[in-house]
Amino acid sequence: MVTGDTRECGIILFDGVCNVCNKFVDFMLKHDKHQFYKFASIQSDIGQQLIKQHKVNRNIDSVIVIEANQAFLHSDAIVKIIPKLSWYWQWARVWKVLPKNIRDSLYRWFAKNRYRFFGQKSSCRLPTKKERERFL
Repeated sequence: MVTGDTRECGIILFDGVCNVCNKFVDFMLKHDKHQFYKFASIQSDIGQQLIKQHKVNRNIDSVIVIEANQAFLHSDAIVKIIPKLSWYWQWARVWKVLPKNIRDSLYRWFAKNRYRFFGQKSSCRLPTKKERERFL
């Protein structure tokens, strides 16, 4: 079991070989205004432990956000992230006004096609020395 209280910070689990997911992590490192989130790839041991701990399907095709010991998937993960971004990204809260089934359909379509549109890496992202404290 992974220890650590996710009430004080959040965790973002991402696909470490996905080019879009890695760019998303870069974006979050820059725009997470209070450095609320820590990161781990889904493929890592800790990522797999957190997936198991939160009873998330191992074959999930979603970024996973863990906050207050609860896992959020698909569009709900994005809805959780937006309020923690820099002020000039707060316009993105309009995403929440879409009905969940439409948000999730759009999210799933993009997730299903992300490798085809943007490719993938042969190995998981490694954090730089400066980024290491933000990675589990």
